[in-house]
Amino acid sequence: MRRVGSSDLSVFPLCLGANVFGWTSDERESFAVLDAYAAAGGNFIDTADVYSAWAPGNSGGESEEILGRWMAARGNRDDIVLATKVGRLPGAEDLRPATILRAAEHSLARLQTDHIDLYYAHGDDDESLPIADTLGAFAELIDEGKVRYIAASNYGVPRLAEALELARGGQLPSYVALQPHYNLVDRMQYEGPLAALCAREGVACIPYYALARGFLTGKYRAGGDNADSPRAGAASAHLDARGHAILAALDELAAGRETTVAAVALAWLAAQPTVVAPIASARTPGQLAELLPMADLELSEAELERLTEAATPS
Repeated sequence: MRRVGSSDLSVFPLCLGANVFGWTSDERESFAVLDAYAAAGGNFIDTADVYSAWAPGNSGGESEEILGRWMAARGNRDDIVLATKVGRLPGAEDLRPATILRAAEHSLARLQTDHIDLYYAHGDDDESLPIADTLGAFAELIDEGKVRYIAASNYGVPRLAEALELARGGQLPSYVALQPHYNLVDRMQYEGPLAALCAREGVACIPYYALARGFLTGKYRAGGDNADSPRAGAASAHLDARGHAILAALDELAAGRETTVAAVALAWLAAQPTVVAPIASARTPGQLAELLPMADLELSEAELERLTEAATPS
C-alpha cells in the first residue's frame, strides 16, 4: 500500500479507472471486474460525475451509480478509497461553489455513501474564477464530513502553485494529489516544472491514461489482430519509430520477467518520482489480470533506464 501525499489514505499501487462502467462495460461486467480487483487486494477506485455522459443514451453519473450499487451489494464501502470528480458534467462545467456543493450531493447519492475519500476538481478551465472560491466550497464539504481530502486534475503549474499557496495558511484545504496525463509515451506534460512542484510540495501524482489509451498494452500494432478495434485509432498515433522502440523494450522486459507488457509499462510509471498509483481501466476480468502483476513488479534501475531511454525523444 502507498500513502497519497500528506493524507492518511493508504492505497493499492494500481488505481482502477471506472470510466468504462456503464459505457463499454455493462453492470454485470463491471461487477465482475470490481470483484476481481477487490479479491486481488485492490482498494482504490477512480470515477467522475461526468462518466459517461459522452455515450449515446447516457447523461453522466452512470459509473457512480454502478459503483454505488456494487459497494451496497458487497457491503465493502469502508474497504474502498473512493475518488470522484466535479467540474466536467454537462450543465455543471465549472468549479463555482454552488456547482461543487450541488454536484457533491448528487455524487454522494449515486455512490450510496455519506463521504467521498478523494474529491477532484476535474479541470481548471476558467482561470477567471478565484481558486479561493473553489477551495472554500471544498472546505465546507470537508467540515461537513462529506469529503475527506481534495485533489486537482488537469491543473498547470501556475494555478496549482496558487492553490497550494492559498492553502498554506491553514484556512483553506490543500490539494493532496494531482491527476495529470502521464505515461511512458506521453511524458512532457508532467515531467519538468509540474513534477518538480509536486515533489517540492508533497503532492501525490496519480496519472491517467497510464497505458496511453491501450498502446502500452502492446495489443495495438500495425496490422495486428486488434487493428480494427475502437481503441486502435488512438493507439496508432504512437506507432512511429519511438513507439516501436518502446514496444520493443517492453516486449523484451516482459519476456524476461514472464509478465505482461501492460504490467511492465505500469511498473515503470509507478516507479517515477511522486507517482503513487497509476490509473488503468479494464472492461473484463481478463483485461484486469494483465494489469494486476504490476502491483508486485519492481523493476531494476537498469530496466527502468532501458525503458526511459527508449521513450526519450531523439
